[in-house]
Amino acid sequence: MVDFAKVNAAADRIAARAVRTPVKRSQALDEALSCQVYLKCENLQKSGAFKFRGACNALLQLAPEQRQQGVVTVSSGNHGAALAAAGQMLGVKVTVGVASNASAFKRANMQRYNANIIPIEPGMAAREAFLAEQQSQNAIIIPPYDHPDIIAGQGTAALELLEDYPHLWGVMTPLGGGGLLSGSCLVAAHYDAFCYGIEPELASDGKHSLQTGEIQPAMPPTSICDGLLTSLGKHTFAIIKEQVTDILLVSDEEAAAAQQLVDKTTGMWIEPSSATVIAAIQRYPEIFREKSIGVIISGGNCTRFT
Repeated sequence: MVDFAKVNAAADRIAARAVRTPVKRSQALDEALSCQVYLKCENLQKSGAFKFRGACNALLQLAPEQRQQGVVTVSSGNHGAALAAAGQMLGVKVTVGVASNASAFKRANMQRYNANIIPIEPGMAAREAFLAEQQSQNAIIIPPYDHPDIIAGQGTAALELLEDYPHLWGVMTPLGGGGLLSGSCLVAAHYDAFCYGIEPELASDGKHSLQTGEIQPAMPPTSICDGLLTSLGKHTFAIIKEQVTDILLVSDEEAAAAQQLVDKTTGMWIEPSSATVIAAIQRYPEIFREKSIGVIISGGNCTRFT
């Protein structure tokens, strides 16, 4: 079981290797959104996304013989690059099953850290089949989100944010498989803060899972928010359904507009997946107006024009 203590332990474990990312403020952004926004800049994390936290935490807990064997995962890009970056640091070979339609930018980022890339078809079925085949060969699987060590590691971003700004009314994160959101929920609950997950309308299985009480399958991979096109896992959903304040939906058009707004007001070009949190503040002003909100900018691995 993952709890706040395990997030704390993960923070200590990865402290010497992960970046304690800055929290940025922008008066222009605050004015545009009619609230006080604290941007936890995981786009400035190693490998360009929050995923390095969980990947590093997971690899650090492998036995020496497991590190020597190497590990396998599937990824649209950010987890694969993070695992490869942590693997390069710790001497662990990393193999990644990557969808044939994955972002060229993210594919190049994985190759930068010497990941062994194996092409697979897009969609959850192909991801699951690839992992099942690898598992049948006794590979060590480090999944992108549905693993206690990954969840604890991802929660360290929110932990740093709330350690620095304990007065925040709430925390918001994008929602794909739920590693970041579930870890953040554990931290937010400890600080008596609200916690929201944000999904694209075209990948709203998390919202439907919360409404039905059962994990719903991923929708067809059509959203521009390529980092969020997965379904929840049993570990992440168990936390989210108990701890999350709500899951809010935004359109791809709203995410793209928010991406432009962040660029205009802060000079940072972030992923559409990351921009969903800003899009949600714009779409639901009745929830967030005049509040102090911490948002996890989950990554910046995208080309300037998408």
